[in-house]
Amino acid sequence: MTGILIFGGHGKVALLAEPMLVDAGNNVEAVVRNPDHVAEVEATGARAVVANLEVMGQEEVDQLVEGHEVVIWSAGAGGGAASRTKAVDEEAALRVLGAVGKAGARFIMVSYFGASLDHGVPEEDPFFAYAEAKAHVDDAIRRSDTNWVILAPSALTLEPESGVEIGADVSREVSRATVARVIAEVVARPGLSGVTISFNEGSTAPGVALDGI
Repeated sequence: MTGILIFGGHGKVALLAEPMLVDAGNNVEAVVRNPDHVAEVEATGARAVVANLEVMGQEEVDQLVEGHEVVIWSAGAGGGAASRTKAVDEEAALRVLGAVGKAGARFIMVSYFGASLDHGVPEEDPFFAYAEAKAHVDDAIRRSDTNWVILAPSALTLEPESGVEIGADVSREVSRATVARVIAEVVARPGLSGVTISFNEGSTAPGVALDGI
């Protein structure tokens, strides 16, 4: 049984991934900011942990992560003020990365297709703050000594789960349910490490596609 901690536990992807991870025999804890979300998260079989990453210091984050074998980042500020995007998507994520390194855990980061320091998003674009935050965090993960996997799905939809196409050059779309399945399949492959996996919806079962990496 693997001890898993998911940040962003009430997010659309996480709520789909949690029952998959629980059904696979894992011990899953999901971090939520709002106590009102505890019941919905725990209905998936995961245990909810109420914590506000935006205001937590490094020592508190270290304590939260300690004892877990796999840490999944599926959190985010959800748009809005650039300052909050930086606080959550960059600064809090970097604190989690630091905690993961101290704990010796495996880190699975849900990023997005095309995330890069050379993202090319204009500064006046509302997406700029998010693109900057994800680029800096992904870069820090790649430069770290952590056992990591970065997932870079294309535009997210609410369609049913499907197959995937890994390594495409152009971003199209993929369902959140498929992203959740990819997370579960990556967790089930502890030897998969140090790779960024960009993917669209496709015809290959996620497990089969990951076996080819």
